[in-house]
This record gives sequence, C-alpha cells and structure tokens, in this order.
Amino acid sequence: MTIKRSCSMPSSQSVPGAPAPKAPDLKEPVKPRQPLPPKDDQRQPEVRTVAGAEEKVKGNGRGQRGEYLTTATGTRLYETDHSLTAGERGPTLLQDHHLREKITHFDHERIPERVVHARGAAAHGTFLANGAAENICKASLFASGARTPVFVRFSTVLGSRGSADTVRDTRGFATKFYTDEGVFDLVGNNIPVFFIQDGIKFPDIIHAAKPHPDREIPQAQSAHDTFWDFVSLHTEATAHTLWNMSDRGIPRSYRMMEGFGIHTFRLVNADGETNLVKFHWKPAAGVHSLVWEEAQIAGGVDPDFHRRDLADAIEAGAYPSWDLGVQVFPDTEDEMFEGIDLLDPTKIVPEELAPVQVIGTMTLDANPTNFFAETEQVAFHPGHLVPGVDITNDRLLQARLFSYLDTQITRLGGPNFDQIPINRPHAPVNDMLRDGFHQDGVHTGVAPYHPNSLDGGCPFMASADSAAYIEVPQEVSGRKVRQAPASFDDHFSQARLFYRSLSPVEQEHVAQAYTFELGKCYEENIKTRNLGILANIDAGLVSIVAGGLGLPVPEPTEPLSDPELSPALSQVGAEWPVDGRIIALLVDENSDLDTVVAIRDKIFDAGMVPLILGPHGGTIGDGDDAVTVQRTYLTARSIEFDAILLSGDVSRIGEGKLDPRVETLLNEMYRHSKAIGGWGESMGALAAAGIDESALGVVVDADAEGALASLAQLLKTHRVWGRFEVPPTPSE
Repeated sequence: MTIKRSCSMPSSQSVPGAPAPKAPDLKEPVKPRQPLPPKDDQRQPEVRTVAGAEEKVKGNGRGQRGEYLTTATGTRLYETDHSLTAGERGPTLLQDHHLREKITHFDHERIPERVVHARGAAAHGTFLANGAAENICKASLFASGARTPVFVRFSTVLGSRGSADTVRDTRGFATKFYTDEGVFDLVGNNIPVFFIQDGIKFPDIIHAAKPHPDREIPQAQSAHDTFWDFVSLHTEATAHTLWNMSDRGIPRSYRMMEGFGIHTFRLVNADGETNLVKFHWKPAAGVHSLVWEEAQIAGGVDPDFHRRDLADAIEAGAYPSWDLGVQVFPDTEDEMFEGIDLLDPTKIVPEELAPVQVIGTMTLDANPTNFFAETEQVAFHPGHLVPGVDITNDRLLQARLFSYLDTQITRLGGPNFDQIPINRPHAPVNDMLRDGFHQDGVHTGVAPYHPNSLDGGCPFMASADSAAYIEVPQEVSGRKVRQAPASFDDHFSQARLFYRSLSPVEQEHVAQAYTFELGKCYEENIKTRNLGILANIDAGLVSIVAGGLGLPVPEPTEPLSDPELSPALSQVGAEWPVDGRIIALLVDENSDLDTVVAIRDKIFDAGMVPLILGPHGGTIGDGDDAVTVQRTYLTARSIEFDAILLSGDVSRIGEGKLDPRVETLLNEMYRHSKAIGGWGESMGALAAAGIDESALGVVVDADAEGALASLAQLLKTHRVWGRFEVPPTPSE
C-alpha cells in the first residue's frame, strides 16, 4: 500500500498518529485563517438533502467555517477566556450570554453518562462534628456531637463509564451531607488546585483532555497532543498538571486519598461574623499512591481496582474514614492571605502558613444497594448550601453554580432530579415547584405562588431566627469586563513550591510521568513548548525530561523563585495507621495451618485484612483444620496486596524452583517497594525468587507473630522507599 506523506514529516513515509493535517507552530497562531481541512485519511458523510438528493458544496460541507470564533448564531466574539464580571474581582454576571451558551452546550454533550466524572464508586456513611467549627459557622451539621448522614462518590474525570480505575487522572471527591437544614454538597477533587481560573474555560480544558474526537482515543488518558497543546498555551494549568504528573495522579485507593474543596468559601457564625475557608479531607490511612507499573497491571488484570477496594474494605469492616478540616483566613476586603489570592483556584495556601483545623470525622460504613439507583443517579451541585456556608467571587465556582444544575436536567431527565431517592433531602421541602418530567410528588393545594391566601398563606418566608439561608451582603461595583486580576498572572511559583517540596523518589516519579506523557505526543513543537514551561519550574526536572525526549534543554524565561518548602505536600516521610491494609498469607499443603489461622486472626485484630493465597481454590487441609483459600495463584496479582507473609518454604515445584506465578508476585512486590515477610523456612522460597532476605523491607522470623509485628511496622510508612537508590537530580 502507499503510505501518505504527513505535513509534519519531511520524508515520503511517516509514522501514523498525527493529530492534525498540519504540524503546529511553536508559538500560538494569531493570524486569522479558515479551519484546517480533514486529514487525508479521513472522510465525511456525503452532503445530501433529507430526500437523498446530492448537494453541491465547496470545501468542508459538514464542518464549521469562518476565521473567527462566534456564538452558535454567528456573532463574532472578542474573548472566550474570561467571564463577564462586575469589575475584575467581582461576581460573574447572569447576562453573560456567551458563558451560558458555552457551558450549556458543554453540559449536554454526553447522553446519558456524565460529561466528566462518568466513572465512579460510592458509599454511605456518617459525619460526626467535633464542635471546633461552631465559632466560625452556624450550620447545624458542625455543632458539637452532630451526626449527619452522608453519601460520597469518588470518580475519575476523563474516562467513560467503562474505563479503568487506575488511569493517571484527577479524582473527584464529592460528599452529600443530608443535614436537618437541607442538603449541603461539598464537591471537590483529590488535587487542591484546578487547571483553570475561570469557569468559561471548562469546556476547553475538557475538550482538550478527552479522547481525540476523530478516533475516540486515547481513553481516560492525558498522554496525547490536544491536552499538552492546551496546557502549554494556558500556563495557569501548570500547577494542576504538575500535581497530576505526581503520584497524586494514581492513588493507591480511594481510602488513601485526600480531598479538597478547591475554592475559597465564606463561613458565617451565629453573630453574623464571616471568615474565608478552604475545606480539606484528610484520610486516616494516610495519602498513598500506586507506582506506575502497578497502575498499568491493574488496568489490565483488574480495571475495577479502586471500586472493588472500596467495597471490599467496607464489607470487611475496615471502614475508611477522613477528618474534615478547614484552613481559616480573615475575610478582608482584598481576599488575599500572605500574598496569595484566595479567589484563584489554581493556588493553594501551604499548611505551614495556615494549619488545617479538624472540625469533624467522616466514616463510610455501607455500600450502595443498587449502583444505578444510587451511585449513578446521585446529583451533586455546589449551589446546594446550608445556612452558614456562602460562596465567594471565585469565577470558577460561579460558573459551576450554573453548570451543575444545568447538566443534571439533561442527564437525569428533567428538573425533578432532587426527588430521586438518593438525592432527597432529610429536611422538610415545600418549594412551590410543580410538574415536569418525573414528578413524583402528589401536591395538594391550588396556590403554588407567594404570597397567597387560598392555601392559607403556606409556604411562608423564613427568617434568620428560623434558619433561613441568607447570603452575606457585599458591595458590588465596577465596570463590566472580561478580565482577570493581575494577581492571577503568577503561573509558576506554586508549581515550583510543590515540586521542590516532594521527596527525591516522588520527584523521580514526576520526571518519569512527564517523560512518558510528552513522549506520547506526536508533535515536537508541543513537546518543546512544554519543556519551556518545565524550565520555569526546576532546572533538574526539565533536564531529565528533555533528556528522555531527546530534545534540547531550554532556559527559563522567568526568574526561579526560592520558595519556603511545604513538607505537608509530600506523601513520604511520616507514619500512618495500618487499618485496612491488605495482607496476603501465602500457604500450601505443607503449611502449619494452626499457625496460619492464628496469624490470620492476629491480622484481623490489628485492623488489617488477611487474604489466604493458595495454589488452588476451595480449602487447604482436612476437616475442622481446613483453611478456605480466598485468592489462588491464578487469580491473584501483587497490586491487590500491601504486603505478603509466607508461611514457610511454600510454593516449591522442585529443588530451587518456585511456582512461576508466585515468583512473579514476589518480584513485583519487591520491585514496587512493598513489605515482604515470612516465618519458619520462608527464606528458601525468597531465595528461589531471587530476593535477598537481608534486603530493606524483607523480614524473616522464626516466629509468625514476630514476622507480623515487623511487617506491620514497615506498613506504617506504606512502602519501603529506601530499597532502591534514587538517581540524583541534576543540580540547578
């Protein structure tokens, strides 16, 4: 066959995969031109009338045309990166027809699954307030001792419902509080900063990150040209992109994942005093991640890895829990703190500057009964607020207030989605809203308007004394503008703060992630553009990535700051409870089953989950001494276990040889820096796998309880990161 020449390749043959018919320029194009034609390998349906007659058209008859960005009705636009606000720091205006058209169309792009966060898992639980927030917020759910039912949905952002759990992606962390004052939704992510500063760009970043529209690949990945094209041209995305390329992009488990409200909220106390806050969820198990190879293995052998892990932990009684905390800031007129703009969702406030104050604890203790009825139909909305919690002029949050409500109407079939059982409030509802698709209420009365006399005046207006929701009155002034404040212009200092606060092994993972993702891009100019951004973060990082891509190392275009490091940003270096950790107990017919049963009970007593791993299903042993096998060599893989215990010299198939499946499992766990232990003659099996019993994180004891104690101690740090030497980062 004939291989057609690509415009980006000088030879007569080219590697397939070019994202566009013409190679991009290094700099953003600014000279108006018509849209590019389809690629040579693409064809569209013929242009015909509804009656089948052929239509004669010039050029791309089914595509869009014109040099300039317009509304859907052809009106040319001068700006699409900034919402229309009352002054450069004011709220977004309802009259912004371009914002509403752009967001409305985006909200309705997917039927029937969510446009974003389609792939999710959820659980029921309870939030118990400790009273620490009573002085800053009058909401009843924060009163000391208040117990509030919750439903939490975790999710990936980019993939479809059928994608894998362990892709590199931001994770959603959305919590619905069923309070006695109404529903409060805290809709956040596992990363505290966002890609964009203004919600009007949300369709753009998701369009860029989603699979290419011509081939619908790659699924649930950002390792492609359109994503890296966007983030290199919108450098406000730099901090979030760096977080995503870190270990935070591939969590070990939903149970071991932080959550963040992202935005700055305004809290009001009983005296009407206000403070600005950022919400944080802190997992009791600590913040831990998969290593890259584990994520790849899981995507193949268990694409449901995260949802299975969450459901199994709850079923086993290892209930995951998180502390909810707030960073509290004075509600000053400039809405700044230590030089950080609190209305910029691409910025964090380091915990060393504003400690997270714990205000309660959430425990998830029940799985959904029906995935569709609960996990799929739950509807979150940042506008679901309760007295004491108010919004700010964060323009990303302002757009979300419109977008979330709008998208539910299409996805859930009409305006009555709040009547679906999982969404129903636990407080009395008398909203005067009537009819519409899927109206489940049988309303009485003849006067759904206010005021009325025919229904006895009901419903009546509430007051502050009767828990009415009253917005904090604020002055609004300024010219109508599409403009960002100057404080939004710093796009690199916080990315540098984050990277330099990581441990060496975490920094190595970031460099590997960038090298992989940019290596998947087709266009060299996109790679080069992103290297220019990395040069403004860290000289060592850009040197490693450029070397991996085989491209020159660029010089920074901005001065490199010397940030005060934030140890709280690293996942390495502390100790955490071992609750819920999964231990593989490797046994065979030669194991001392009495000891196996005893040590299994000890693992349960320590709050961990033991899984018996054997050569076959069913049981091992006879009669009352038989032990049930939960995982076999065929069905198990290392990714499922946090550590492994060998009950002696097990799984041998000959002198000096192990069952190859067990050898693979042990070698993967060793390579992934997991704790490995055993008792009795287990050193024989380890030696057969090529594992040195004196290696860091490998413990062998004559006594099973001693081996378990050593293993549990190692698990407190999650992994044995010191097992392998990290190459030194090139000096700045």
